[in-house]
Amino acid sequence: MTRLLLSVFSALFLFATSAAYAGDAYDPVPAGDAQFAQCKAYALKKWEGGDAKSPIAGQTKAEAFCTCMWQETPEDFKGDLAKFSETSKGAAINKTCEKYSNWGD
Repeated sequence: MTRLLLSVFSALFLFATSAAYAGDAYDPVPAGDAQFAQCKAYALKKWEGGDAKSPIAGQTKAEAFCTCMWQETPEDFKGDLAKFSETSKGAAINKTCEKYSNWGD
């Protein structure tokens, strides 16, 4: 019985922690958001493959990546999302967003 419960809890934990990786979409970024637009412009200019289709319906890889960055950074973050993803402080979020958008290593 203990093994069964442990297996069930383990499966639920993995399911809950992998939602972003499974292609679940974040809430949309508000139209005209300057921070999102800046991220997308930087991503398309500096990184290859941003125009490719992402696993998120209706979004390119750059759009999905920047949506994830916009959602995952703290509310009070006012900087450049794409540049932040290249820093040591942004590395963990970058990894999450690369998986979410299916873009990167």
